Amino acid sequence: MEKISSNVSRTTLTKLVLPPDTNHMGTIFGGTVLSYIDEIAAITAMKHSAEVVVTASIDTVNFLSSARVGDILTLEGVVISTGRTSMEVYVKVECEKYKTRERVLTTTSILTMVAIDEHGQPVPVPGVIPETEEEKNLLQTAKKRKERRLQIAHHEDLN
Repeated sequence: MEKISSNVSRTTLTKLVLPPDTNHMGTIFGGTVLSYIDEIAAITAMKHSAEVVVTASIDTVNFLSSARVGDILTLEGVVISTGRTSMEVYVKVECEKYKTRERVLTTTSILTMVAIDEHGQPVPVPGVIPETEEEKNLLQTAKKRKERRLQIAHHEDLN
């Protein structure tokens, strides 16, 4: 199957942090951020594969800083590597203080999404051509992440 540019999948989502999204400290719930990350990863993978997708794993989530009520969250997703039917999606979340326009990286995540057909069976996806230095670096380390996922899955099979 051919390879396509990571720009095909690049997706941006903007959200306003509202009071129901926050905990008693006035910061956004981690679960709310995870929901946004899963949503943008699915859209990103669907744009890349032109297929319906399911989440196979959330490999890493790094909460680096918090967002508060009134902050603007910008999520960006991009496919960084592919297998035969799977796609690794990198998502970064930035928080913008609307009064100062200061932007801070709040969260990074890597998810694995699998393309499926109408019967729920995995289907092949195109390869990816990384466009940025960050994407090229993430592609270089994709094999190690896949090996780690397989080790974890094998370990769980033993239990």
